[in-house]
Amino acid sequence: MVKVAETSGGPGGRRIVGVIRGTVKPVATGKHQSCAPAFASVGYILGLRVSPSHRRMGIALELVRRLEQWFALRGAEYAYMATEKSNEASLRLFTGPKLGYSKFRTPSLLVHPVHAHRLRPPRRVTALVPLDALDAEKLYRRRFARDVEFFPTDIGAVLGNTLSLGTFLAVVVGAEDASKKFEWRGVEQFLASPPASWAVASLWDCGGVFRLEMRGASRARRALAAASRALDRAAKWMRVPSVPDFFRPFAGWFAYGLAGEGDEAPLAAKALLASFVNMARGRAAAVAVEVAACDPLRRRLPHWRRLSCTEDLWCMKRLWGGEDDVDGWDWAKSAPGLSIFVDPREV
Repeated sequence: MVKVAETSGGPGGRRIVGVIRGTVKPVATGKHQSCAPAFASVGYILGLRVSPSHRRMGIALELVRRLEQWFALRGAEYAYMATEKSNEASLRLFTGPKLGYSKFRTPSLLVHPVHAHRLRPPRRVTALVPLDALDAEKLYRRRFARDVEFFPTDIGAVLGNTLSLGTFLAVVVGAEDASKKFEWRGVEQFLASPPASWAVASLWDCGGVFRLEMRGASRARRALAAASRALDRAAKWMRVPSVPDFFRPFAGWFAYGLAGEGDEAPLAAKALLASFVNMARGRAAAVAVEVAACDPLRRRLPHWRRLSCTEDLWCMKRLWGGEDDVDGWDWAKSAPGLSIFVDPREV
């Protein structure tokens, strides 16, 4: 849904001065129940923009309220939005008394550039197995639908989207089993007898929808970046940490659905991200992943701090008419879980 604010007329005629977008979908709350995962219908607010000449006139507030009304008509129990901690204007609007959102989650967006040379994956990860969409859906639903916040009920549609580049499984073996090779024998057998440590993630081609561009860099910075790329291409064995050409429109890939099990699952997650960066050579300039602040896989994920953002902030509120569950539980006021699912369709 897209809602716009227009001027009523005048010498210049009617023109758009504000816009907001939103979607509604059922997702997992991460609340544990005895028989099934708890799901809630949530509305996601994105793309709020108001013309500079019409700010401080209440337009943003009215757009949000109108979108919340649409959420409620569509059956949404909660509404949430994402911004940066430094965006004081947005935080004042949403967490102020008129809208009443609560600061909810603080995920981190981790970004790694794509180089001419290949990243070295951990040696003890013996296999990187591509999964078809049906196997991936079964694996996600059976292992993670219960515990991962915002896990979408239509995960099959996400995995089957033309922008989804596939799902991959990484397996770690112990030092005593280093000579063994992992063999994929189908998702049912894997779920019945999983290895001790493993991780799974899927890839999304953001370049199929939009392109990014970094502006404002000096000529000196651009020249240094170009020199690093030239050296990396000419001497890949040196493994130069080259800077891609971010100064012209470029494509990016997004890793989603990152999850795993076992003490060494972070090592498997590291192997997945390194492999994704290698796969992106010649096709994208960067690979990103967004993870929860408490996610145990986060500590081993390769990324560049200068390109990453650890200042994301999600805010949420229960929409009017809603009441706490009979046990007094309210998702908007709950403690964060270990993992969070970031829908690539909303990136």
